[in-house]
Amino acid sequence: MGFKGLLASTALLGTLALSGAAAADPVKVGLVSTLSGPSAVLGQHMRDGFLLAVKELGGKLGGQQTEVIVVDDELKPDIAVQKVKGLLERDKVDFVAGVVFSNVMGAVAKPVTANETFLISGNAGPSTIAGAGCSPFFFSASYQNDQNHEVLGKYAQDRLVQGKGFKKVVLIAPNYQAGKDSLAGFKRYYKGEVADEIYTQLGQLDFSAELAKIAAAKPDAVFTFMPGGMGVNLVKQYRQAGLADTTPFLSAFTVDETTLPATGDAALGFYSGAAWAPDLDTPANKAFVAAFEKEYGYIPALYAAQGYDAAKLIDSALKATGGKTADKAAVRAALKKADFQSVRGNFKFNTNQFPIQDFYLVKVGKRPDGKVETMVQEKVFSNYGDAYAEKCEMK
Repeated sequence: MGFKGLLASTALLGTLALSGAAAADPVKVGLVSTLSGPSAVLGQHMRDGFLLAVKELGGKLGGQQTEVIVVDDELKPDIAVQKVKGLLERDKVDFVAGVVFSNVMGAVAKPVTANETFLISGNAGPSTIAGAGCSPFFFSASYQNDQNHEVLGKYAQDRLVQGKGFKKVVLIAPNYQAGKDSLAGFKRYYKGEVADEIYTQLGQLDFSAELAKIAAAKPDAVFTFMPGGMGVNLVKQYRQAGLADTTPFLSAFTVDETTLPATGDAALGFYSGAAWAPDLDTPANKAFVAAFEKEYGYIPALYAAQGYDAAKLIDSALKATGGKTADKAAVRAALKKADFQSVRGNFKFNTNQFPIQDFYLVKVGKRPDGKVETMVQEKVFSNYGDAYAEKCEMK
């Protein structure tokens, strides 16, 4: 994150804190995000999207003065738990929002929901929470982990059925819950041959050994989930190894607006699956992207869009309750209505309180101004719910 961006965010937080302090009962939101290390850019996008929404709402959610307390989970589950307990016990927050990575979500979800505090995910959507581990205090403003990967599985399977190749693929992801969910999502639809299923260390940046295995396997395509700095290095090394010229690169959360400033032209033509893209043609999205680029000077990623929607979701619920948070049943009922205009267009909650929404195949291309971004190619799923909702017995 640049120094100017840090100053701007700090100033905004200060403004929110002061405005919140001026009210008798400010709404308090603890925003948990990964803001250090190679994956900090993901957390920066989500934080900036959330804060933009609050700023547009005049520093208020549901008409109530609002204090947003941003904490860095450092991509360390134990650190995240400590900081979340501080938000709950010291700061007495009304909502916890954010969380980029699923291993962090797996650690913090229980203490937050056990405290009967609403947890609004701005990204991580592990299957363990979408299914049997669902909670009335957990709402996802993003997706279930498998879904974006299912887009590529469906795309590859359709190509296979149409006789357009993709008979054999290699899969590669980090060895943690979201990585496992990603490959499970791809395989839910793809029924061709999986030549190899490679799991790497979380945070790995050198993929020479893995790329050698891929070259030896000679697949028709590669599918990967490799977010943040991991994705930047994989894309560059994939292109440098010459594989991009022979083997299509399919991914999710690998080529997006968090990594494209670093990968540049190396990612051109690479495909991804997403519930959103900067060029998605909805009035709310056009306004959001324009406002975000004006505010921060860079193109928003899905994480930013989801952070923005998370704030708008909380705002919609508090409007319905008159800004009151004490009646948990009333807040939950208001959240479930999802009475806000998502930048993604179609958005409603399933029985497990994860979204039912549209998903797209996107491709990396260049805008008229020369900047690189993901662009919608086709809608793959409409009003699509996740595969785990039926396992959720919501109490």
